Amino acid sequence: MTRTLRVETTGPGLTEITERIGAVVAESGSSEGVCTVMIRHTSASLTIQENADPSARRDLQDWLARLVREDDPYFTHTAEGPDDMPSHIKAALTSTTLSIPIIGGRLALGTWQGIFVWEHRARGSTRECVIHVGD
Repeated sequence: MTRTLRVETTGPGLTEITERIGAVVAESGSSEGVCTVMIRHTSASLTIQENADPSARRDLQDWLARLVREDDPYFTHTAEGPDDMPSHIKAALTSTTLSIPIIGGRLALGTWQGIFVWEHRARGSTRECVIHVGD
């Protein structure tokens, strides 16, 4: 079973989509298998991360912003603004596809794990994730 999920982001940071993906898994009726999630963009990514304490996500976002700065004078791909090339680099350094086992009809995530869309652009956007549930 395959579904497309649209996710609204408001700017740089992580937007949790765990429950929405879990609903797709439940709809599939699959008790065992794999859920694959892919984001259809080159300036946003996916991650499995701490979902209880928001400070972990803030620290992660701040660290990546320090690692890939918008003011790098060597960037030439800047047609859409100063965050254009940095957003592509951030997506390349993180994940655009995740595979999560399904056990007992549920995502086999740990207690404090959540699935997130990681927006790398300064402005918000509508992001699309393709979710495939298979045995």
